[in-house]
Amino acid sequence: MIKATLPVLLLALTSTFAKYTPKTGRRVPQTLSRGWGDQLIWAQTYEEGLYWSRSRNKPLMVLFHLEDCPHSQALKKVFSEDDKVQKILDEDFIVLNLVYETTDKHLSPDGQYVPRILFVDPSMTVRADINGRYGNRLYAYEPTDMGLLFSNMEKAKKLLKAEL
Repeated sequence: MIKATLPVLLLALTSTFAKYTPKTGRRVPQTLSRGWGDQLIWAQTYEEGLYWSRSRNKPLMVLFHLEDCPHSQALKKVFSEDDKVQKILDEDFIVLNLVYETTDKHLSPDGQYVPRILFVDPSMTVRADINGRYGNRLYAYEPTDMGLLFSNMEKAKKLLKAEL
């Protein structure tokens, strides 16, 4: 009796603690993920992200961070473990994470701080209306802001469908 229930129990435990797996199956982790979501396909450059966004008609999420920043590291831990966020990014977004600033000044409308997350629609417009909860750092998110980030991602998807 115990031998018969052990595989079922192990399967239940494995599925409970499993991380998000894309529909296409597990992918080889990319070095471009930098730990923010190893199962996601990340754009290499901002220009590539814009191209993919336009050609696939998906919004681009640009994540600015630094490897040695404690705020970036705290957000990365929560961000990479949130299956809901990982799933929506995999299915509905083009993603790019940068550890350096771009020459596009539209990506730093209120300063060059980290971590900072901006959304760009396929028409290459930075969505200034989708931001975090802080007045002095409009595009900053903290580990406790994952619910707000998820709702902003949903908003970016809805705006895309409504406007384009």
